[in-house]
Amino acid sequence: MKYKDYYKILGVERTASEDEIKKAYRKLARKYHPDVSKEANAKERFQDVSEAYETLRDKEKRAAYDSLGSGFRPGQDFRPPPDWFDRFGGGRSEDLHGVDLGELFESMGLFGRAGRRSRRSFAGEDYEVAVRLTLDEAARGTERSVQLDGRSFTARIPRGATDGQRLRLRGKGAPGVNGGPPGDLYLQIALEPHPLFRANGHDLEIEVPIAPWEAALGGEVEIPTLEGRVTMKVPAGTRAGQKLRLAGKGLPKPASAAHPSGGAGDLYAALTIAVPATLTEREKALYEELRTASRFDPRARFR
Repeated sequence: MKYKDYYKILGVERTASEDEIKKAYRKLARKYHPDVSKEANAKERFQDVSEAYETLRDKEKRAAYDSLGSGFRPGQDFRPPPDWFDRFGGGRSEDLHGVDLGELFESMGLFGRAGRRSRRSFAGEDYEVAVRLTLDEAARGTERSVQLDGRSFTARIPRGATDGQRLRLRGKGAPGVNGGPPGDLYLQIALEPHPLFRANGHDLEIEVPIAPWEAALGGEVEIPTLEGRVTMKVPAGTRAGQKLRLAGKGLPKPASAAHPSGGAGDLYAALTIAVPATLTEREKALYEELRTASRFDPRARFR
């Protein structure tokens, strides 16, 4: 049987993690895919890379491959250990004359998607691309130019995209092999920090400072939203840290069967009490008068 060093084909160590093997495969698959590569031996290299990945990505197949041993030269004739077929081949013995590893694994059901002589079709690899958006872009929707394997296209990002969301674009991944369907492209959304708003899903939060007399007496204050300024009512006796909800003033939500119009998240105003740093003589006098007249004790619980 002809030996193949699957780890060397992928350019990883034998101790490589599943994630390292996957990253190596994706890099080489993009380089040698016959539909996009200009390398002279692209088809053969892609088949070798696919064969190696299909074996090493699966714990059972990788264990079977690793138990064959190491230290062989690529293309060298060798035989599996005496008990190998009992452990991994269901007790079957194979005629190994002229057979390579890919054929052996395929004939035993341990390998079967993209062997060198296999004509089975399989889907292309899925890709993932990080996309950073401003909060305004997320609110109104936007477009991004994406380049993959020499292909360039425009990806439309719908309004209301949220931080951490994965948007799936069907058929925009790697081309399939032997007539298989193309993979998908996933856009990993990350929202840029905003000077005023903090996003939590489709909800937004904004810190709103109010004056001591607004907290005590209540009143109306103007605050910004993504759609412009609105007036918010502050109830009398408001405490620092209290949150007021403005329904429907958050990020827009996608339409669904239950909500055909989509709707929107909410905006939460987190109130803080701002104390003036400097006072006029008149203001000082009023505060002194209030201190004398008021029976309010903010530290009553300490007694």
